[in-house]
Amino acid sequence: MKRKECNLIVILGPTASGKTGMAARLARDLGSEVISADSRQVYRGMDLGTGKDTSEFLEGGDAVPCHLIDIVDTDYEFNLFEYQKMFYRCFSDISGRGIIPIMTGGTGLYIEAVIKGYRMLEVPENSSLREELQRMNLDAMRDRLFKNNPALHNTTDTQDRDRLTRAIEIVEYTKSHESAEETQQPAIRPFIIGIRLERSVLRDRITRRLKERIDMGMIEEVKNLNNQGVSWERLDSFGLEYRYVSRYLQGKMVFAEMFRQLNTRIHQFSKRQMTWFRRMERRGIIIHWIDNADYDSIKRLVEEHVTGKH
Repeated sequence: MKRKECNLIVILGPTASGKTGMAARLARDLGSEVISADSRQVYRGMDLGTGKDTSEFLEGGDAVPCHLIDIVDTDYEFNLFEYQKMFYRCFSDISGRGIIPIMTGGTGLYIEAVIKGYRMLEVPENSSLREELQRMNLDAMRDRLFKNNPALHNTTDTQDRDRLTRAIEIVEYTKSHESAEETQQPAIRPFIIGIRLERSVLRDRITRRLKERIDMGMIEEVKNLNNQGVSWERLDSFGLEYRYVSRYLQGKMVFAEMFRQLNTRIHQFSKRQMTWFRRMERRGIIIHWIDNADYDSIKRLVEEHVTGKH
């Protein structure tokens, strides 16, 4: 892909693969800016539990601008529609200054929604529907969701009542407003690089990073969020780190069990991320895989296919 054809560089990979550091380094070398594709790093005050290592954007010289991090408070229910809309706004601004942006993250749904141009509507809350769903159990809610959308490809949120409620709300609203105005979408022509590690290496990195986060104060971060009024239920909905640390802080498990279970679940999550990326490839999305987070290989790929400086 030649420079004139590519207007977005994407660096994706599973958790702990080193993709953020690679994206920051590449952005610094190219004079570019990073747009995050992480569904949890949008929240302020959720740093260690989400792996929000902003120091990676400060190393090696001037700070690299990074967008769509720390943009909403924890009581706000951020969604895919808003992410896509904000991404396109950032993309247009950066591109308008003659820069090719670099998108990086591990939330496959966010990445795919941008590069495939999902057509979405801004869906308001439906109080009467929510009251109706509140009287249903989770199995009945799942049946209702899949009946409305048999081809549903993202089942991640069907385990959480609030997210399941929102998914039903979106699909039922969309079916009844199919002709409504959609988000204006710029033409995205991505060059996508995937970071791939040996399974044993990735396992070691995940475990080591979890230990480092705990040593740096991840448990205190979750405790402070609860003290600031974020409920245990809300913390549970923010994903693995917040779910298991919350259970530990509530006395539902001892530290060793919390660490063991959380570590196992993060390993499983990284496998699901790779499954998502492979599914993207089966749908025709080309991902250029780089082993072992080798920056020189990444830079050579970009020079050959994007900047034309090889």
